[in-house]
Amino acid sequence: MNERRKFDLEERLIDFAVNMIAIVEALPASKAGKHVAGQLIRSGTAPAPNYGEAQIAESRRDFIHKLKISLKELRESMIWLKIIERKPMCEREQTKPLIEECNQLVAIFVKSIQTARDNEDN
Repeated sequence: MNERRKFDLEERLIDFAVNMIAIVEALPASKAGKHVAGQLIRSGTAPAPNYGEAQIAESRRDFIHKLKISLKELRESMIWLKIIERKPMCEREQTKPLIEECNQLVAIFVKSIQTARDNEDN
């Protein structure tokens, strides 16, 4: 089952959101920590429900639009993770795997959007 989850995009996005919550909870209670936490909790948990909405899109255009929203949120999360890592606001061991997963998810969404656009023309 664990191997199957690795390839289930919705499950990966849910796991990503859960990991974003965990890193947010590990951030310092400073003014900067609270600001970054607020931004990351929004962007890091948004891709999963947006992807869920894409699955019931009303049209191909709507599907592409919702994928693009998920991609936007993933890219924003990447920036916040890099800020946390460079500051540093928590251990690098916490951010490194999340940055790698975020990179993989971004690549998946870029390819999915391109494929959907290519199929839109057919």
